[in-house]
Amino acid sequence: MARPYNPGPKQFVFAVGDGNDQRVSVGDPQEAYMAFSAFFRHRNSDAYTIIDELSGQSLVLMPGQGVISRIHAADRPRSEHLRVDRGNRFLPSAMLFFENGYAGLDRFGQWFSDLADLGASPETRGAARAATLTTEPAAIEEVARIWADSGCVDPSDQYYVFFDSHGVDDDRADRAELLTLIEFLGIERVDAPAEAAGGEIWVRTDPRLDTEFARWS
Repeated sequence: MARPYNPGPKQFVFAVGDGNDQRVSVGDPQEAYMAFSAFFRHRNSDAYTIIDELSGQSLVLMPGQGVISRIHAADRPRSEHLRVDRGNRFLPSAMLFFENGYAGLDRFGQWFSDLADLGASPETRGAARAATLTTEPAAIEEVARIWADSGCVDPSDQYYVFFDSHGVDDDRADRAELLTLIEFLGIERVDAPAEAAGGEIWVRTDPRLDTEFARWS
């Protein structure tokens, strides 16, 4: 479970690599988000970095490349990278970082430790991500993440719908991952109704999913 945001003033540094860094002291995540949104919209850069110097954590947004990187330099240094398919995902990632730092983005998408992995096709990335989830609890949690982003329950309450109203060219990496995971979990996929969008995936409800999805609602 994500840790609550520490109350009281907190300092961040916003940078784009031109030496004109902006330091801010904020009282809560929303204030930090508003300050960074203004910074983001009034700069034209290949990379926008948010640095929390006290924790040794940072977030790097690279809209031109469609990439988000998160870095934890303290304790056991590590970094992970995410391919972003939609431009409206960048600022929400910043809000999650302001709320809970590096860990706040755990459920934001398919993270890879090797930046080179992001150059693979969406289908390859999805399959590679699924291959790292070797236990049932981990697989179910990842299925819940995918569903929470764009899923719904069919009015009959018999089916879960993934990628509701999405086309086949949307969310290709998540779709490839999901297909592997539902097979791994033995969840029954059913044919979508004729009127469904081409990218939707329908599965029969499962008690394991019911429990996990309730946590994400």
